[in-house]
Amino acid sequence: MKRLIFAILVSFSLTAPAQTASSAADASLPLRTFQQPDGYKGSSIPYGDNAAAGHYVQADDARIYYEVYGQGDPVVVLHGGGVGCTYEMGEFIDSLQKTNLVIAVSTRGHGKSEIGHVKISHEQRANDVLAVMDAVIPGRSAAVIGFSDGAYSAYKLAAMYPSRVERLVAIGAGENVPQLRKIVPSKVDEMLQLDPLFMKKQLSLMPEPERLQDYWNDFYEFYNQLVVSKALLGSIQCPVLVMAGELDPNAPLATVIAAYQMIPHSQLAIIANAGHPAFVANFPAVWANVKPFLAAETI
Repeated sequence: MKRLIFAILVSFSLTAPAQTASSAADASLPLRTFQQPDGYKGSSIPYGDNAAAGHYVQADDARIYYEVYGQGDPVVVLHGGGVGCTYEMGEFIDSLQKTNLVIAVSTRGHGKSEIGHVKISHEQRANDVLAVMDAVIPGRSAAVIGFSDGAYSAYKLAAMYPSRVERLVAIGAGENVPQLRKIVPSKVDEMLQLDPLFMKKQLSLMPEPERLQDYWNDFYEFYNQLVVSKALLGSIQCPVLVMAGELDPNAPLATVIAAYQMIPHSQLAIIANAGHPAFVANFPAVWANVKPFLAAETI
């Protein structure tokens, strides 16, 4: 049975002015979310750049970087794409690792993970996640929390490998068909101007930073052609919490509600007055929905 959840809690704006780049070496810059809001504290743990917890696995033609924290039932955490990073999921990892084994993946072309040379596909993104799961929890299932690109990868993972995904939280990822909205590739130079501290740090982590613009061009073209409709969403059999910010421009409410209606065992949570990374705007509201969903008995 579907359940509709509205989280009516106060959030703050995600718009923040660009900051002046530090004169320190790029690698020593602190981790942050893209255009991190003033007053946002993030985590004290450098997720995505923590050698004490970091590992690599070969997935097709790319080495994928991931970090492991905690103990207990496994939860895979997948960040957003483009200017997404593992650190943006820090409050989730902080909270989950108290009771769960957390597998935080830096997805292909992000952070310390390689880009590879195989053409980007939805299957590839799902198989990258599966390669990490096979390295950490071979043969076992896990809950998955995905944001934006990470949520779309999680949808495909759950559809392709139903025995491996126990339940799924998809944040900021609705129905998607070609021409629904044209995504223009980000420009590295422009992103450097918008948030130099974020971009210089992320470029310092990348194995091949000189390839980032080409990768972004291919990545956004992939999303311009991506189909995420009833054929895919209707095949997902695990419980899914579909979540979005009320003001999300990247996953408009109509597309999110459509995805919720297409998934057989789904719940819906809308975070009031929040944009795309709703958990950055209002983590308490997001966590109030995610925590009981993960703890519920599997259907």
